[in-house]
Amino acid sequence: MREHVPHLDGVVHSIGFAPQSVMGGNFMSGEWDDVSTAVHISSYSLKALAQAALPLMAKGSSIVGLTFDGRFAWPVYDWMGVAKAAMEAVNRYLARDLGQHGIRANLVSAGPIKTTAAKHIPGFEQMEGVWADRAPLGWDSSATEPTARTVTALLSDWFPATTGEMIHVDGGVHAMGQ
Repeated sequence: MREHVPHLDGVVHSIGFAPQSVMGGNFMSGEWDDVSTAVHISSYSLKALAQAALPLMAKGSSIVGLTFDGRFAWPVYDWMGVAKAAMEAVNRYLARDLGQHGIRANLVSAGPIKTTAAKHIPGFEQMEGVWADRAPLGWDSSATEPTARTVTALLSDWFPATTGEMIHVDGGVHAMGQ
């Protein structure tokens, strides 16, 4: 790897996938093969990325992943929500195991954003539709800049003692009750 780059200051994990058969209200009918695909691609891949990047990372480096808060049972998200909850646990273990190398691992939990991936979530509009009403700061599902800025800040040296965290960029919805 070093023949291409001498070191990495940070890496971003921005991948998630679940077959449509395990989303859109299909939680109870989800079959293991499709569930395992969601967990493998959306959760385990964070660990795999960290392991692949580790030889090029030094003290002060950062791993940042993107998630959609897996603490809740969101409508239509089903097994993808479970996979994201697993990813959040993976992040905590990475923080523990990579901390000895001075490498930080954090997640950014963005609200619903109209991305290519969102187009493949059956019923995405259900989550997106109520978000702006629930967000104290409001929410624009087409605005990617707030999330990008947060990822950039976590990659920088501005958060030298922050690891194992999930930073919410959701207009404040995570802090509101029902």
